[in-house]
Amino acid sequence: MKQFQYIIIFLLFGVSTPLFAQDVTLFQQFNGRYDYTAIGNTLNSFENGPGTPCTIQTSSSATLNLMLNQNIVAAYLYWAGSGSGDFNILLNGTEINAQRTFSDALDSSRVFFAAFADITEQVLIEGNTSYTISDFDLTNIIPPYCPTGTNFGGWAITVIYQDDNLPLNQLNVYDGLQSVPTTLNITLDNLNVLDNEDAKIGFIAWEGDRTLAVNEQLTINGNVISNLPLNPVNNAFNGTNSFTGATNLFNMDIDVYNIQDNISIGDTLATINLTSGQDFVMINNIITVLNSQLPDATLSIDGNLVNCGDNSVELFYTVNNFNSTAILPANTPIAFYLDGILIGQSETINNIPINGSENNSIIVNIPEESDSELTIVGIVDDDGEMNGTITETNEDNNITFEDIELLIIPDIIPLPQLVGCNEGFEISTFNLFEALESLEFNEEDISFFQSIEDLENESNEILIPTSYNNTSNPEVVFVRLVSPPCYVIYQFSLSVENCPPIVPNGFSPNDDNANDWFNIQGLYDIFTEHELLIFNRYGDLIFRGNNDKLWNGEVNKGINANGKVVPVGTYFYVLNLNDPNFESMVGWVYVNY
Repeated sequence: MKQFQYIIIFLLFGVSTPLFAQDVTLFQQFNGRYDYTAIGNTLNSFENGPGTPCTIQTSSSATLNLMLNQNIVAAYLYWAGSGSGDFNILLNGTEINAQRTFSDALDSSRVFFAAFADITEQVLIEGNTSYTISDFDLTNIIPPYCPTGTNFGGWAITVIYQDDNLPLNQLNVYDGLQSVPTTLNITLDNLNVLDNEDAKIGFIAWEGDRTLAVNEQLTINGNVISNLPLNPVNNAFNGTNSFTGATNLFNMDIDVYNIQDNISIGDTLATINLTSGQDFVMINNIITVLNSQLPDATLSIDGNLVNCGDNSVELFYTVNNFNSTAILPANTPIAFYLDGILIGQSETINNIPINGSENNSIIVNIPEESDSELTIVGIVDDDGEMNGTITETNEDNNITFEDIELLIIPDIIPLPQLVGCNEGFEISTFNLFEALESLEFNEEDISFFQSIEDLENESNEILIPTSYNNTSNPEVVFVRLVSPPCYVIYQFSLSVENCPPIVPNGFSPNDDNANDWFNIQGLYDIFTEHELLIFNRYGDLIFRGNNDKLWNGEVNKGINANGKVVPVGTYFYVLNLNDPNFESMVGWVYVNY
C-alpha cells in the first residue's frame, strides 16, 4: 500500500527534534441507552522483543457477536503500527482510507502511526460476522524496529450500540495518540457523573508487552485500577481483550475497567495516569460509559421575517433535546443578543422529551443605530445575563447565530421607458433587460417585479423577463439590482403603441392551407377600421377590403368583378389605416399559384 511520510523533523545544531503525538481529546459523545464493545487483532506472529522472529502478517481477523437487542449506532476502525503509516487497507475486501491520522515516536528513527476511519455503514450492512483486515503491509518497515522490540501492527473496531435494556448512559469517545515511558497524564473532560454505578472506562493501546512490567501502573483520579486476571495491577497493557478474554493480542490491548469506586457523583472530568519503567505504550482511544440523566438543550433559528423600513424582526426558532437522557423542562429560558446587548427573551412552553423539539417565534426590536447587516445571537438555557439554569449533558452547544439584513428602502432611480408594438388589446412582448442598457450588471444580480411591495419582500418575481407581456398600458416595472452590501432600486415604464403593419411580398391562393391569403401582420387586431385597395398593373381597382373582408385573390371591383381569382402577376395595394398617427401605405404584392 502507499506509504505517506508526514513526520516533520527539525535539525538544530546537529540534534534532530521530532514533532510527534496528539493529545487524547473528546471525539464523539452519545447520550441514551448506549454501551459498546470492541474487537480486533494483531499482525504480530509473536510478541516483539530481541530473539523473536522479525516477521509480521499482512492480515488478521476477529469476529463480532452482538446480541439481537443490541442495535449498532456507530463503528470506528483504528489501526496502527511501526513506521510513518499505511493509510490504505482493506476490511473484508472493501478499501478503507484513513480519515484521520496520528503519529508518535521514541526518537527520530523509531516512529509510529495510527489511523482512523468511520466504518458504521459497512458494519451496519455486514453485522455479526468475521472481520478481516488485509493489505496492511509493514513487512519492509519493521526490520529496523525488531532489535529494540518496537515492531508491531494491529487493528481494533469499537462498536457503539443501543439497547433498550440499558440504563441511560453518557458514552464519550476520546482519541489521539499519547505514550509512555516514563509517565503519561490524560485529562478527560465533558463528563457528567450523576450515578457512578457500573461506570467503566476502556482503552485501545499499542505496543504494550506482556513480559515488561517494570513499575507499570494505571490509575484514575489517583486510584490504581486493574482487571484481574487479564490486567494485573503491575501490568495493565499486556496483549489482552477484556471483551473476548483473548490473551494473544501481541503488542496491542483492548481493555475495559470498572471504575465505579474511582469516580464520584458530580465529577465533570477524570485524570488518567500511566507509569511505566520500561514498557513503551501508546494510548489511541479511550471510551467512558457513565450513568447520566440530563437534558441537552440546543437552539436553531430556522428563518426570519423582516419588513421593509421596519426595525422589528420576527425570528422562527426550534429548541431541541436530541443528545439527551432526560426531559428538557418547560420554562427553560432563551435569550437573544445583538452586539452583546439583550434584545429579546423567551422560554420553552412544554417539557421537551428525549429526542424531542419545540418550535416557536419571537419578535425582537433592532436598535435604530444598528447596521443594516447584522448577526443575532440566540442562546438557550440563558437567563438574559449569560447564566444557565439547568445542568446538561453538553454545556457548550446552546448557542446559534442568524444573519439578518434589514430592508432599508433605497431611493428609486428612474430609467427610460420601453415602447412596444401593440399585439392586440394593448399588449406587447418586452425584453425587460433592454431598459438596463445604460447599466453595468450581471444578469444573476437582477430581478424584476410588478410592485415595490413585491420587490421589498422578494416575492412574485417576474420569472421570464426576456419575454414579458405587460398587464396594463402603461405599466411600471421595478428592478432590484444586488450591489453589496445592499441593493439598488430602479423603475421604468412600459408603453404599448400601434406599430406599422408588416406587409408580405406575396401569397398563393391555391387552397393548400398555406399562405392562401394576403395576411398582413399586425393589421387586423390593431387597425380595425382600415381599408385595403388592390389595383392591377393597368391601375384598375379590382378589390376593396376591410377588417371583415380579407383578400384571397378574388376580384370584387370593376368590370371583372366576378369573384374569380386574379391570374399570376404583380398587383399594387393602397392600405389606408385610418389612424391619425399613420399615413397610408403603398406597395406591391406578387400573386402566384
